[in-house]
Amino acid sequence: MMEQSIHKAGFVSIVGKPNVGKSTLMNKLVGERLAIITSKAQTTRDRIMGIINGDDFQIVYSDTPGIIEPKYELHKAMMSFVTTALEDADVILFVTDLNEQYTEDDVIKRLQKTSVPIILVINKIDLAKSQQQVQDKIAYWGNIIKTQDTIVISALEGFNIEPIFNAILTLLPIHPAYFEKDEMTDKTERFFAAEFIREKIFKLFDQEIPYCCHVNITDFIEEDKILRIRAQIFVERDSQKGIIIGKGGESLKRIGREARIEMEDFFQKKVFLEQHVKVEPDWRTKDKALKSFGF
Repeated sequence: MMEQSIHKAGFVSIVGKPNVGKSTLMNKLVGERLAIITSKAQTTRDRIMGIINGDDFQIVYSDTPGIIEPKYELHKAMMSFVTTALEDADVILFVTDLNEQYTEDDVIKRLQKTSVPIILVINKIDLAKSQQQVQDKIAYWGNIIKTQDTIVISALEGFNIEPIFNAILTLLPIHPAYFEKDEMTDKTERFFAAEFIREKIFKLFDQEIPYCCHVNITDFIEEDKILRIRAQIFVERDSQKGIIIGKGGESLKRIGREARIEMEDFFQKKVFLEQHVKVEPDWRTKDKALKSFGF
């Protein structure tokens, strides 16, 4: 009689402070570009799942917003995604980097309360000034948090990613797959279309503008040779609307042009993108507006 193979499956939550490379790491682990990446903090607002499958395993990664002290309702909604991801986790990847200044108290408090196994991932090893700097960082965290493993990486350069995968596999529980084996993510195509637009806003504008914007996809029509997408970009004030549109509509055209290129690569189809900018006053502080936006 043939021995039945053991199947492992579980949820792996990627947590840490803003801008330590969580989204870059998620994309490397999944092998697909699912999370948007910019140099600005708090780019990720949602919990994004990326799923990888093998014959005898399924790993469900969750990229989460950077942990912060909430200042208004949007921040509270973002931190609720982190809380849920930690509660669901079978394994936690705690990502920090060599540049952190030991101000992660809010992260530490969450991790010290959990019984879930933690893998410490120290990112941006490519920026290390010396091996001693790396050793000091490893020693610091070893005294603060109980971890199953410590792995130093460069997510940007794809250095030392494989050991993370191997460490996760050893910690995953025996369980059937949670999702169909051909699924890559829990998010819809509309979600990714909106994220590509939001990424361009983050990259093209400074200061408050990226943080005051929300993108909603109102139409996503798939035809044989083209995707027809209509998007609404919400801002909080008329002055912000003017900046997003730009002189003669040039800024909005650039957002659309660059987002469309990303969409066509991602969806593997020609895209017709129509964008409109609307004002929703102080939407980040209003429960009703946040709920209508899916937070």
